Amino acid sequence: MSSSLDRHPEAGFRERAACPGSRFATALRVCGAAAALAGFALASSTTAWEMNSYTDFIRGRFQGISLSRDGRLSLAPRMEALFSTDEPIVWGVARGADGSLYAATGHRGRIYQVDTARHSKLLWTADEPEVFALAVARDGALFAGTSPNGKVYRIENGKATEYFAPGTRYIWSLAVAADGALYVGTGEQGKIFRVDGPGKGTLWYETGQSHVTGLAVDPQGRLLAGTEPNGILYRITGKDKAFVLYDSSLPEIRAIVPMPDGTVYAAALGGSVARRIQSASQAAQGGTGGAVVTSPPTTITVEAQNTQPGAEIKPPEPAKPQAPAATSPQVSTQFTPVVDMTGVEKSAVYRVNPDNTVETLWSSKEENVYDLLALEKQLLFATDQNGRIYGLAPDRRVTLVAQTDEAETTRLLPADNGVLAATGNMGRIYRLGETAGPGGFYEAPVHDAGTVARWGSLSWRADVPAGCSLRFRTRSGNSAKPDRTWSEWSEPLADPAGSRIASPNARYIEWKAELAGGASATPVLNGVTLAYLPQNSPPVVKSVNVVIQAAAVSQAAKAASTQASAAPYTVTVTDSGDATASTPAGTPTQSLPRASAQQLTIAWQAEDPDGDRLVYDLYFRGDDESRWKLLKGSMHDNSLTVDADIFADGKYFFRVLASDKEANPPPSARDAQLVSAPVMIDNTPPVITIGRVQNAGGKWSVEFEAADAASPLRRCEYSLDAVGWIPAEAADGVIDSMRERFVLDLGTLAPGEHLLVIRAADSANNTGTAKRILR
Repeated sequence: MSSSLDRHPEAGFRERAACPGSRFATALRVCGAAAALAGFALASSTTAWEMNSYTDFIRGRFQGISLSRDGRLSLAPRMEALFSTDEPIVWGVARGADGSLYAATGHRGRIYQVDTARHSKLLWTADEPEVFALAVARDGALFAGTSPNGKVYRIENGKATEYFAPGTRYIWSLAVAADGALYVGTGEQGKIFRVDGPGKGTLWYETGQSHVTGLAVDPQGRLLAGTEPNGILYRITGKDKAFVLYDSSLPEIRAIVPMPDGTVYAAALGGSVARRIQSASQAAQGGTGGAVVTSPPTTITVEAQNTQPGAEIKPPEPAKPQAPAATSPQVSTQFTPVVDMTGVEKSAVYRVNPDNTVETLWSSKEENVYDLLALEKQLLFATDQNGRIYGLAPDRRVTLVAQTDEAETTRLLPADNGVLAATGNMGRIYRLGETAGPGGFYEAPVHDAGTVARWGSLSWRADVPAGCSLRFRTRSGNSAKPDRTWSEWSEPLADPAGSRIASPNARYIEWKAELAGGASATPVLNGVTLAYLPQNSPPVVKSVNVVIQAAAVSQAAKAASTQASAAPYTVTVTDSGDATASTPAGTPTQSLPRASAQQLTIAWQAEDPDGDRLVYDLYFRGDDESRWKLLKGSMHDNSLTVDADIFADGKYFFRVLASDKEANPPPSARDAQLVSAPVMIDNTPPVITIGRVQNAGGKWSVEFEAADAASPLRRCEYSLDAVGWIPAEAADGVIDSMRERFVLDLGTLAPGEHLLVIRAADSANNTGTAKRILR
């Protein structure tokens, strides 16, 4: 069939600043002139929201609209609701020899018939709540597979008789062979039966899987079977003779389409079986809550000794006889878990070539694919994303053909001059015609400007044949999803070069394109650009941190130290006691330079919501001062390091002022500031005053006082004869004030001279020392 269904009618947002002289510059100038009246500051340049590709448009809502892989919107094939079952879902469809359409539904086990005149009726109601599979016999009778506690029924003239009871819980799939035999795919033991007459069923192949979810017979008469949970596609050529065509990474092979040249198309997904089991279980107990039918646990071991082409997968050994299951299911109140495919491939469409090589034609992390239909120029497949139907061309280019706006499209069926699509959430059957529909609309995904914005103009590129029309509308609001707080759709916009947007200023905006065709022609929309001027948001200063750290010795000090220590001299000592020295005369005293100086680093973190480059001014003031002094201005770095000695001892505050004035005109520029926590700068070490020194019978004690002018003392130690530091305890037990008194009990010292050194440190870790010679 060659029609609009065989056409190959791409979408992500891209934002850019409009170039000077572009068609948005006028809108920018108009917005800029009115900024003073708007009550908020506007950014300095226009931003453009553009939609031009498939990945841009695919995120929107389609009503009677198709989307080509090239990112072009056009009218979709004419779609009409052929029949509504008033049931939640249509599980299967089949066409009878007389052209009648049969629809199998859930969750009341009903089968409906729609004749060629579109007259519908309830054909039959099963005792079981779900009819998952239908097939039409060679003589025109209808086969129906029911679940749970599955049976196959043969329906003729509205009367159903039990045809085969495989003794399994579920019947998932049916297929009729060229010789009239019926193949039955079951679960939960993954068995396939061949039925040659009423009650004449033979176990044809045991897959070792849990469920046989798809069956088809290829033109050579070979049976193709898809399974779950390992997603294996089998080709079965005889009883207990099978070959694995493909072992998918997805759990379930759902749909199988064999082609005359030996090619096989297959759809794989995850979670469908669990969903259908849950549906059947809930219906079996007559409710819609969370109760499900539970079955005995099954352990499946699949051993593949050779999976290369030509390998044969043998069925497992027959299981030991077990007691028959009770006719009434055991019920619990737990949902059967659905396979979680978050972040990985959720479904895929494969092509198995005649030489058994396999290609992945399409895959998705967001949509499940439920059925396939091969047309003359493309392969259609149906998904659960708003009931979408896609077309896959031989060059693998994907087209969104139509969207039913149902929860899912479950089955596809060829029809005269069109395609039939069965849906779930509301069990309906739609017909897609060969020609384009009379009209449709597309709603773009909501765009977030990031802040309140002034809307400029909307422009678009399109081909509009004579007799066709294309119009746009916009609406805006301040909630992420359109609701009653949003503005109404605007009056139509008609100028493709740039139509002024009348929607009120807001953070979010959406546009809608309305397409109307005529005389088998359709407008084609290629791209849309919406210009706006966002509000200029102020910067945010998140933190200000002040750190005092030791700095490296200055280069001058290093050079002086090196020069002093490297000066050569020689001393000669003679027996007469005279010393003759060469240059320099005498023995010089080496001066040790200060190892480090204190540096003060002020660092801050700031950002601008609009991405503007920020410029910083850094101020300081003392605790007892009232005026802020500029330390350094017009900086782009977010830190500054200075010599701590430039500040006298005391408590200081530092203020960072961040501004976007370099990216915005003065009236629109915004700034923000943050003041640091108080910082104590203390460059003066404590002073130690040694008082009474007493030697009583060889036992020494020393009294002394330590004081600091800027910060409390934190530590005091002493050293005797340079043998390590020993902590000293304050007279009041805690070293926590700016002046402390100490008494050292040194005990009995060895006769002779001893060196006592005392060291005290303040809160800034400045240290003061004092020494006393004990004799």
